[in-house]
Amino acid sequence: MTTPILKTVRPEEMSKATTSVLSSETLATASAIIDDVRQTGWEGVRRRAIELGDCNDTDPLVLSRPDLHQAWMRISEQQRKVLQAVHARIRRFAEAQLHVIGDLEIEVPGGHAGHRFVPIERVGCYIPGGRFPLPSTALMTITTARVAGCSQVVAASPKPGEAVQAAAYLAGADGLLCVGGATAIAVLAYGSHRGNESTAVFDERCDLIVGPGNRWVTAAKKLVFGDVGIDMLAGPSELVVLTDDSADPALIAADLLAQAEHDSDARPILITTSAAVIAGTNEALREQLRDLPTAGTATESLAASFAVLCETWEEACACAEQLAPEHLELHCAGAHALRNRWGSAGCIFLGDQAAEVFGDYGIGPNHTLPTGGTARFSSGLSVLTFRRMTTWLAMHASPPVDLIQDTIALARWEGLDAHARAAERRLRQG
Repeated sequence: MTTPILKTVRPEEMSKATTSVLSSETLATASAIIDDVRQTGWEGVRRRAIELGDCNDTDPLVLSRPDLHQAWMRISEQQRKVLQAVHARIRRFAEAQLHVIGDLEIEVPGGHAGHRFVPIERVGCYIPGGRFPLPSTALMTITTARVAGCSQVVAASPKPGEAVQAAAYLAGADGLLCVGGATAIAVLAYGSHRGNESTAVFDERCDLIVGPGNRWVTAAKKLVFGDVGIDMLAGPSELVVLTDDSADPALIAADLLAQAEHDSDARPILITTSAAVIAGTNEALREQLRDLPTAGTATESLAASFAVLCETWEEACACAEQLAPEHLELHCAGAHALRNRWGSAGCIFLGDQAAEVFGDYGIGPNHTLPTGGTARFSSGLSVLTFRRMTTWLAMHASPPVDLIQDTIALARWEGLDAHARAAERRLRQG
């Protein structure tokens, strides 16, 4: 009997089959790298980058905007047209998001109060690299920050090729750091003004770091949070395909493989009410892996993933909600009517024609999304990520007596007499 590529688990076994990539060892290693970069500056950055194969002794650590423009001019006209088309779709969606974010003003006793949204000033965008450089992520992150109104946007990516450099230029990056992993996150979080390298745009720390990455990037973002803002813990990629017995196993397999080829830590998962769909998907996976150039990585990823066989559709939906995945595809009858059913998913793809890969390559919604179950409490990247809300209060006359008296009473209940006295002075003035 042929061993299935995706093992089948019961719903109650699902939590045991799910593993976290942020081990204590990963966090400890990332912490040591961050400390090293903070203490040694560019010397440590280059040493770490050489160790990881990101550069050699003479390669530039930073590319300026003119450098990025040269890369833009070196790529072909057809490549420029593709990048421009994707950039336009991402920008259009981000601009539409921006237009629904409004300031607020209401009357309050004695005056008015409200909020306003202001852009975060300095942003760092991480762009995964290595075996699979991602110009799409450069467009997703940098473009959205620019639409939000951020005044300075820098990026980091290990061994960035011309496609990433050109995309960073088109999206509006002020500079590109040519290293990756925890080293890059340390530079973005704390700056690196030591040493003799000419790196003006990276000398100062960022206010916010965004973008997906591998376990080292995710661990480093978690460690620097608090000293700098982060968008989310966007770690190794995840896809849950939720199906009934009407689903096409060949389409499911294609979508699972698209997720699996990202990284051996990626998690493609099938949840269904049909044993026949699981069997058909395993057969299709085996067939499609035969000529897939990235079959090695995809096979490793699939070996750590699973299919969940549920007795009812309600049970299947509950399993998907429990996982709170980065991407959720619905291959089922009536999928379009279910878009408001889900509260815990980074992005939902309704119907078997709404492939997750279209989201990856810029149909509109951002592809930088929460992973590892964090969609239960966080959202995907958007213009809101790059704006902070400031509230305000204006009193146009003496505060009403009842407001003052309530403030005095609450302050004294809490034992904060100076608070009460500050309120009492307004009472005497009135």
